[in-house]
Amino acid sequence: MLIWIPVDGTGDEKQSKVTKLFELEQWALIDFDAGEVKSTRFFKTREEFGEWVDFVILENKFESYIDFMNDGMMVLCVRQEETIEDIIEAYKFKELDEVGF
Repeated sequence: MLIWIPVDGTGDEKQSKVTKLFELEQWALIDFDAGEVKSTRFFKTREEFGEWVDFVILENKFESYIDFMNDGMMVLCVRQEETIEDIIEAYKFKELDEVGF
């Protein structure tokens, strides 16, 4: 399963933090399978990765999410999590909120 997270520009999976769409510098693409992260890659734009992505996780529910839904992605938002590690941990335990429902 692939997950997009808009992040600041650190390019480090341990220190990158989720950010608003209009402030993002990179997209973190998380390959999550069998309850663990298989890989984390960073892209300047989503178009650089041309394959299907299952989820996008946004900073808050007020972000513009319609384009993601139109692309067939499920949209989630964080509660208080900031780092990729914390977000994925919350994802594992279904502690992220659904957007658009």
